[in-house]
Amino acid sequence: MLLTAATVLTGEHSHSPGWVEVDHGVISAVGSGVPPRPADADLGDVVLTPGFVDMHVHGGGGGAYFEATDEAITASVTLHRSFGTTSTIASLVSDHHDVLIAQVRALADHVESGELLGIHLEGPWLSPHRCGAHEPSALRDPDPAEVAALLEAGRGTIRMVTLAPELPGATEAIRRIVDGGAVAAIGHTEATYEQARAAIDAGATVATHLFNAMRPVHHREPGPVVAALEDPRVTVELVTDGVHLHPALHRLVTADVGPDRVALVTDAMAAAGVQDGSYRLGSLAVDVVDQVARVAGTDTIAGSTATMQRLVAQTVNHGGPDRAEALRTTIRQVTLNPLRALGLPAPGLSPGARADLVVLSPDLEVVKVMHAGSWVAQPG
Repeated sequence: MLLTAATVLTGEHSHSPGWVEVDHGVISAVGSGVPPRPADADLGDVVLTPGFVDMHVHGGGGGAYFEATDEAITASVTLHRSFGTTSTIASLVSDHHDVLIAQVRALADHVESGELLGIHLEGPWLSPHRCGAHEPSALRDPDPAEVAALLEAGRGTIRMVTLAPELPGATEAIRRIVDGGAVAAIGHTEATYEQARAAIDAGATVATHLFNAMRPVHHREPGPVVAALEDPRVTVELVTDGVHLHPALHRLVTADVGPDRVALVTDAMAAAGVQDGSYRLGSLAVDVVDQVARVAGTDTIAGSTATMQRLVAQTVNHGGPDRAEALRTTIRQVTLNPLRALGLPAPGLSPGARADLVVLSPDLEVVKVMHAGSWVAQPG
């Protein structure tokens, strides 16, 4: 199947016009200008990009990964895939040991089947002072035996673990996580600058939703934000949904660290893609009003209701005067960068890569999605 489009963004390069050839679910060739043979489909005045990668998402379409049921997992994957996310890391919130073990084992089956790309443990080793939408009673200090048990339950499918580096035992936990083949991330933290630096030196290479649920920058105590930004080993997550961050912070961070060290994430919960109402995030009740999720009865943000389509449009539309450059940068930050942050191959649109494609209209609506060479059903 040979596809042509007004613009093809590979993640590394831009072709205008461009073409992509797909053979048995794999990209066989990519190029600029006139294709080597007549196209099977001319997609027209669109932007063709790699499939989006969400390395931090708790649910969507009414389903949540903490539920650990086939129905909930499939509902979330299906919803986000229809909006362009062809690779999903399922995020769990803090919970008690036996519950987490059961959730990890259930999700591992879906990773091994190919439905999910991996698992992200956001907690339970988080700061009670920056717990956000995590059940306080489920928070605890890292325990070597529990770290080992969760990694074992994951059977190699846990890709990332977020923890607060100031907790007793956190440095050793970071080393164990990395030695176990997962990425250690700092987040939900009251860490000082020095404590964050020590965590990075111990092997932490991601900052979970930078700025959110962490000690803010102070001119005499720069804290974890500055520690993460100034170290080239660290990729920073940003939730650019228009709720978690002001758009100026995305522009500032990208200008500071460069386009390759930022990964955009939805941090979406079950209400993504569905109506306002009452939901749960782990054991906490969540109210969604005007598509903003908050812990019931509080002003605390409880994840987002965003899809990657919304993030891409929001980020590009507030990305500065050079819209074409903002689009190229944003596509990089939702495709190549998350995979690299997780230590996974990041082929973008290149020969040999799985044929995961997103077709965007000029106003950045997702028109079509291809997953492994097959077109995905669109919502509505």
